Amino acid sequence: MKLIIAIIKPYKLEEVRDALAAIGVQGMTICEVRGFGRQRGQTEIYRGAEYTTAFVPKVRLDIAIAADLVPAVLETIQQTASTSSIGDGKLFVLDLEQAMRIRTGETGDLAL
Repeated sequence: MKLIIAIIKPYKLEEVRDALAAIGVQGMTICEVRGFGRQRGQTEIYRGAEYTTAFVPKVRLDIAIAADLVPAVLETIQQTASTSSIGDGKLFVLDLEQAMRIRTGETGDLAL
C-alpha cells in the first residue's frame, strides 16, 4: 500500500477528483493548506494597492491506494493539475505500513 500526498492549486481540485474517480480511486482526504516553494509567495493587487503574500494557498490531497495503482494515479494527477506554470505543486509517495477500516475491522488493501 502507498500514500500519495499531492499539493495542487485549489481551482484544479474538482478536475483532479473527477479524473481520479474515472481511474478507480475510491476516496481521498483534502485539506486547505498554505505554503511556498521556489516562487517565494506571490504579489497581488487589492483595492489598487499591491501587496505580497508569503504563503500561497494550495490544496493537499492524501490518497491511500494499492501499490499497483501508483503509476496511474501519479500520471493522472500530473496531467490534470498541470498548468505549465510555476506553483503547480508537488507529488509525494510514501509507504503505507497498515490501514484499518474502523467500522468493519478490515485491514490492508481491503480497508482501502
